[in-house]
Amino acid sequence: MAGVEMLPKEYGYVVLILSLYGLLNFWMATQVGKARRKYNVTYPAMYASESENKDANLFNCIQRGHQNSLEWMPSFYIFMVVGGIKHPIISAALGFVYLVARYFYFTGYSSGDPQKRLTIGKFNFLALIGLILCGISCGISFVLA
Repeated sequence: MAGVEMLPKEYGYVVLILSLYGLLNFWMATQVGKARRKYNVTYPAMYASESENKDANLFNCIQRGHQNSLEWMPSFYIFMVVGGIKHPIISAALGFVYLVARYFYFTGYSSGDPQKRLTIGKFNFLALIGLILCGISCGISFVLA
């Protein structure tokens, strides 16, 4: 394939992590869909109203867990793609940590107690900082080349 030979062979790990994160996002979206049916939250409402739904907090926690993951997804993808050019193994490892932490962030949030999102989920922020540093390193190497 044209262009693939320009990337390190290990960049495939970066692509695999990005693909796995896509699957995780799809799974989170299905959890929101199931919660919509279970707690009777119809479209186009993004969140349940506490005055109209006794289970509003439970639904809203599930929705926020997914929404927060969507909010951070562009940054994660950009820094994985860019940082992986120079540091594919490190980026893939940090991406794996991010992915696992995001799973626990979502499941903790989905419990209805937002504080539970931070037990293991807080490590997604450390992984993202590492990915940002990989991206910066890649940019510096381009400038200095």
